Amino acid sequence: MGKRDNRVPYLNPIAAARARGPVPNSGPTIQDYLSRPRPSWEEVKEQLEKKKKGSRALADFEDRMNERWKKELEKNREKVLGGGEKKEKDKEKEKKEKKKEKKKSSRHSSSSSSSSSSSDSSSSSSSDFEDDDDKKNVKKKKKRKRSSARRASDDSDTESETDSRESSKKKKKKLDGEKDKDEKDGRMKRKAERSHSESSDESDVDRDAESKKKKHSSEEKEKITDKSKKKKKKKKHKKHSKKKKRKTSGSELD
Repeated sequence: MGKRDNRVPYLNPIAAARARGPVPNSGPTIQDYLSRPRPSWEEVKEQLEKKKKGSRALADFEDRMNERWKKELEKNREKVLGGGEKKEKDKEKEKKEKKKEKKKSSRHSSSSSSSSSSSDSSSSSSSDFEDDDDKKNVKKKKKRKRSSARRASDDSDTESETDSRESSKKKKKKLDGEKDKDEKDGRMKRKAERSHSESSDESDVDRDAESKKKKHSSEEKEKITDKSKKKKKKKKHKKHSKKKKRKTSGSELD
């Protein structure tokens, strides 16, 4: 049986691509991108002007909103602060109304004669200076009131902080004293336990020494008794041998 032929023919990919031909266009080419319609310089200017106008309208809207917020804040301040500042604000409003009336009258009188207009302008300028001085005085009074209120709030805050610090210090001192007491009690207990253990160890050592002495003394007594017994046995043996010798000597003489 022969082997199966597993060889595969090799194809050149470049030659195969050339044989297939050009690929169809699936999207816009670079030429299409370069030849796209573009706005002229005049159209660009118009677009920039429109953007500027939009930003101006937004700025005007923000200014209006800020004015509304200012009015609302003034109302809230009047409610919070109460009577003293209300009177001052009423005076300011009256002065503003007087200014407006003077301006209107000056405008009407300016058409009649130049002399009267000059006198009105001088009077209006003097009234403006007076109004500016009044405004400055009112602002100074407001600042003083606010600073006094802030100082009072700061003083109360500092007092509360000092009280809290003192209370915390006292608590810490109490806790430290309790800890010291607990540590002292623990030390005393440990010392008592150590002394008790040392005394028990000493008593055990003394007992062991006494037991050893007793054993040693008993052993010495036993040795002494053994020695005395041996000596007695030797004496008896000597006496018995002397008697035998005497008997043998007497028998020999007979």
